[in-house]
Amino acid sequence: MLRLLCIPLLFLLVACGSAEKSAPTGTVVSDRPNIILIMADDLGWGDVAYNGHPVIKTPHLDAMAANGLKFNRFYSGAPVCSPTRGSVLTGRHPSRYGIPTANQGHLEDEEISLAEALKTQGYATGHFGKWHLGTMTPDYSGKKGRKPEENYSTPGTSGSDEWFATEYAVSTWDPYDPENAHGGVVDPRVLYWENGKNIVDGVEQGLVGCDSRIIMDKALPFIEKQVSSETPFFTVIWFHAPHTPVVAGPEYLAMYPDEEEGKQHFYGVVTALDEQVGRLRSSLKEWGVADNTLVWFCSDNGPEGNPAAKGRNQGTAGPFRGRKRSLYEGGVRVPGILEWPAKVSVGREINFPAVTSDYFPTILDVLGFRIPELDTRPYDGVSLLPVIEKDLQERPRPIGFDGHGLATLSDNRFKLVHNPNEERLRSDNGMTPMAEWELYDVIADPSETTNIADQFPEVVKKMRSQLTAWQVSCEASSIGLDY
Repeated sequence: MLRLLCIPLLFLLVACGSAEKSAPTGTVVSDRPNIILIMADDLGWGDVAYNGHPVIKTPHLDAMAANGLKFNRFYSGAPVCSPTRGSVLTGRHPSRYGIPTANQGHLEDEEISLAEALKTQGYATGHFGKWHLGTMTPDYSGKKGRKPEENYSTPGTSGSDEWFATEYAVSTWDPYDPENAHGGVVDPRVLYWENGKNIVDGVEQGLVGCDSRIIMDKALPFIEKQVSSETPFFTVIWFHAPHTPVVAGPEYLAMYPDEEEGKQHFYGVVTALDEQVGRLRSSLKEWGVADNTLVWFCSDNGPEGNPAAKGRNQGTAGPFRGRKRSLYEGGVRVPGILEWPAKVSVGREINFPAVTSDYFPTILDVLGFRIPELDTRPYDGVSLLPVIEKDLQERPRPIGFDGHGLATLSDNRFKLVHNPNEERLRSDNGMTPMAEWELYDVIADPSETTNIADQFPEVVKKMRSQLTAWQVSCEASSIGLDY
């Protein structure tokens, strides 16, 4: 624990505490807003019409962005799915608790999840869709080499009252059809689980057709039940689309008759996801709770397909360099929206750098409670409530990323890239050759075309020191010194 006390306060979240699994010392606030976290899977920054895609139809996400707060610089916590999802629920970088990449590790029992924190404040909690933070049963995993007992962790063990989830990605259409099996695995245990029970007879239960609709079919009754009982709710809705297997249904394929087969499927599943977002927004309005509900939308990382789109992996990172598994902008800068009519003015957009780790401290700040006992646990997110209220223009500390061969640090203007592996000193997709240390002005050069490290040596020196301090902090966390 002494090592943690030496970590610079720059990387400690002091303004916002967390919650233990026991009762908190903070007070329950009145008029608590409802909270919904929506996440797409492998949706690139440029895969929505409101960010300029010329073909994909996303009218409901477009309306959500027009009616709320659009983050032009919103980042996933990592360039792949599992780590990002952990950052959403904990407010911490995944290297702190052993989820360095997809299909590795699990959400540790000692971590405080948003669901656990909000349950102490009287919230009903539900999780619907992809989980990817552990196995659904201690007896099985669909991923070869994964130890299911060691990595057993479900939404239920992390605070969700009701849940409907899968261990990892499933087909976006007719998941129970063997022809659509992810990786050829046809065991039903890789498909849906509901409150701890595997749904073997999915077709008989009507789990057919669009996977995004199947997920929303489960989420909406949970929400409606809480509305009817006047209980505040926290709902996670994590779609599988547009992650592979990318399969669009006939009605969605028909929306893109002039496109090649791969694009028809990819564009179709994005539109199918968008349709379900519209269904959610319409239901919230019908039930009279839309104004006092925070609805967040983002993606878990950039688009699949390296070094470029191919087959049915037709996502785009827009103007940004890199894709999924890259710590350049295209791998981690993703669509980001907050719709909250009671607080957010219509049609607002900002360039403030935000990240999925910010959800945790923001939500606790919105509710106005903290747990002083955990003030010394390092958090990587910052509260965005002052940003929402227009009182904060610049991020108070940079965002750290580490993994997949690189480490980066992003502040309000500059981004430092560290490449510690000399074998990776090569040209990256025809861009500027990689150096051990790179610096980019992501305001003037968002595509990261020009390494300006030599022009700003003092900036590099300062950011290198900050990055090192943050990595030391993460290492201390990874060996259990936070618990």
